[in-house]
Amino acid sequence: MATYVLVHGAYHGAWCYSKVKPLLESAGHKALAVDLPGHGNNIVPIEKVTFSAYVHYLNKVIDDQEEKVLLVGHSLGGMSISQVAENKHGKIKKLVYLTALLPMDNESRMSISDRVNEDSTVAHARISTQDGLATQIDNKLLKTLFYHDCSQSDLSMAKNNLVPQASEPLTAKVCLTAEKYGSVPRVYIECLRDRAIPIKMQRKMVSDVPCEYVETLDTAHSPFFSAPEELAQLLISL
Repeated sequence: MATYVLVHGAYHGAWCYSKVKPLLESAGHKALAVDLPGHGNNIVPIEKVTFSAYVHYLNKVIDDQEEKVLLVGHSLGGMSISQVAENKHGKIKKLVYLTALLPMDNESRMSISDRVNEDSTVAHARISTQDGLATQIDNKLLKTLFYHDCSQSDLSMAKNNLVPQASEPLTAKVCLTAEKYGSVPRVYIECLRDRAIPIKMQRKMVSDVPCEYVETLDTAHSPFFSAPEELAQLLISL
């Protein structure tokens, strides 16, 4: 039996793994889908939703497990799992980046954009909230960016559950060392039809921060909706 900790990306919550979690559990594994602070049922004032709050929360989740975990991060979740691996390297069996951000030391989500010459599609889709502390994705672009190969029911579920994304976690920098973070095996799951983190960007990040190996899904940005069985089997194979 393995223990999986499933970490969502920006705007999302544990709900995005609602199809994958039971598949892992039915195969005899333990699967924990978490709500980071300010997401899902983990309600926190937006001004307290910070990158350090994400990391602190995940550190506690890891500490509560009896065995080493497979730590899976989707999209922005790649930033958090990287820093947690630095802090809890002795308790993580493997890092799994699911079409996720893969940082170098002293990088933020935004500085990765500069390094890989990211397409500005996502930036244009972000709309600042009235208080200026967070952003939302333009409703007209949600399907195009995140769910263009998903069902209408999946899209409706997402629209009902997405929350504003605090801006601070996008600019906070990771602190990673070869001795700690670098000691944890990394696997990257690339998604060929992703429009939020295009395949060119995914492969550039892996080129700069090599992983143990790379797996491929022929999906868009949300394989937990569009290909849950394939994703679950891939995770089990790890």
